[in-house]
Amino acid sequence: MNDVYILAIESSCDDTSAAVLKNDVLLSNVTASQAVHEAYGGVVPELASRAHQQNIVPVVDQALKRAGVEKEQLSAIAFTRGPGLMGSLLVGVSFAKGLARSLGVPMIDVNHLQGHVLAHFIKESDGDNDVPEFPFLCLLVSGGNSQIIQVNAYNDMKILGQTIDDAAGEAIDKCSKVMGLGYPGGPIIDKLARQGNPEAFQFAKPQIKGYDYSFSGLKTSFLYSLRDWLKEDADFVEHHKADLAASLEKTIVDILMKKLRLAAKETGIRRVAVAGGVSANTGLRNAFHDHARRYGWKVFIPKFSYTTDNAAMIGITGYFKYQDKDFCTIDAPAFARMEN
Repeated sequence: MNDVYILAIESSCDDTSAAVLKNDVLLSNVTASQAVHEAYGGVVPELASRAHQQNIVPVVDQALKRAGVEKEQLSAIAFTRGPGLMGSLLVGVSFAKGLARSLGVPMIDVNHLQGHVLAHFIKESDGDNDVPEFPFLCLLVSGGNSQIIQVNAYNDMKILGQTIDDAAGEAIDKCSKVMGLGYPGGPIIDKLARQGNPEAFQFAKPQIKGYDYSFSGLKTSFLYSLRDWLKEDADFVEHHKADLAASLEKTIVDILMKKLRLAAKETGIRRVAVAGGVSANTGLRNAFHDHARRYGWKVFIPKFSYTTDNAAMIGITGYFKYQDKDFCTIDAPAFARMEN
């Protein structure tokens, strides 16, 4: 069988990324991040799409060069079709369509969230076989999503539970902003939490039935508590920021793991993975290792480079779809939100 070479493009938010795979082995993964948003405390969609337009050609060029692959060798172009910021998606989708049409190769549309889950199947060499067996549970946690997914096959995923309001990453970013720590909040809170006492402060934990999550109550509890403490001490955050970060992180990890334990117990599935931007969090990673010891789970935790938005995860999903000849047509539009 001939080797399959896939170029993958990811542009759903503020990272422009391109990757090249030879079959299921990653040859290159190049990402250009956008620092422009830090001054605004969040991603500005118009600035994001402009930066994608500047970055996409050099990023794709670098990915092909580092892989040692000519564009004429490509078997297909995989791209993120959604969900994400529409302006950002359109840059990647339009580029993928133009390149695929010029090369006469098929296009493969990839759901961004499916890509995060399948990041666990990225191989860096042929002998790299530590991948989850189906079925497995995946906790997908990012700035925009908190979901527990039962993964029966690469193209058969069932959402068991999801956030009914804010996502975990969103709650972390907003609490970091309230503390005046900057954006993005995840890495800042993570670093501070390593130096703090996770039992120092108590925040509200939601009582939601089933496997669904809610983080708006925690966010409100954090906000009101901080407001009261600042009345007594104007420098409260400065004096207690490590303890605040550690307590916030512990509360969020506890909420996430409680539902995941319930899902593992009731489905009987003990292969458990984590994915998405928040899976880079040290406290969450430690909780996964702890649960592996306590409950006999086999856990799968992605490399840091595959936690954030990256084209490698789009590429591996594209490879699976290529095997099934699951291609898309030139008129497939980008979509900002999940299609029902």
